[in-house]
Amino acid sequence: MSQNVYDFTVKDRRGNDVSLSEYKGKVLLIVNTATRCGFTPQYEELEALYKAYKDQGLEILDFPCDQFGEQAPGTEEEIHQFCTLNYGTEFPQFKKIEVNGENESPLFTYLKAQQGFKGFDKEHKIGALLDQMLSQADPDYASKPDIKWNFTKFLVDRNGNVVDRYEPTTECKVIEEAIIKLL
Repeated sequence: MSQNVYDFTVKDRRGNDVSLSEYKGKVLLIVNTATRCGFTPQYEELEALYKAYKDQGLEILDFPCDQFGEQAPGTEEEIHQFCTLNYGTEFPQFKKIEVNGENESPLFTYLKAQQGFKGFDKEHKIGALLDQMLSQADPDYASKPDIKWNFTKFLVDRNGNVVDRYEPTTECKVIEEAIIKLL
C-alpha cells in the first residue's frame, strides 16, 4: 500500500505519465468530473478556488470520469475544450479514468481507502435525489467507500496525506475553508 499520493503516477490528458510527486509541497484537491452533469457548473467554483489560491500552493487535479450516467462523453481534447470555453479552467486535467470497479484508477482506490463516503447533503436539491436513487439500487450503498457520483473531491495536505473527502453536494465554501487552513 502506498504511503501517500506522491507514490502514484497518472496520465495527463495527452497520455503522458505524470508522477504526483511533482506536486510535493502543494495542497491538492483531486476531483472526478463530468461535462454533462447537474454538478458540471462546479467547474466555475473550482476555477475560482484555483485562481484565488494557486499562488499560495493549491493545485486542483481534474480526472474526467464517464461512469455515472455516461456524463463525460467525448475525447480528452473535447472535454478540455468544453471546460476551457465554458468555464475558463486552467487547472491540470488528466486522462479520462474509472473511479470504481475492475478498471478503477489505483489512485482512486487509494483515495477511497483513506476517506470513505461522507454522505450527501440532503438539503441540497440533488442530494436527496441521489440518496433515493442509490439506496434503491443498493440499500447499503452509504456504508461503502465507492465514489457515488461526479464531482467527488479529495483534499490532500502538503505532505501528501488525504485529509478529507467531499461529496458533490458539499458547499464550495466548506471546501474553501478547509483549503485555507492547509495553505
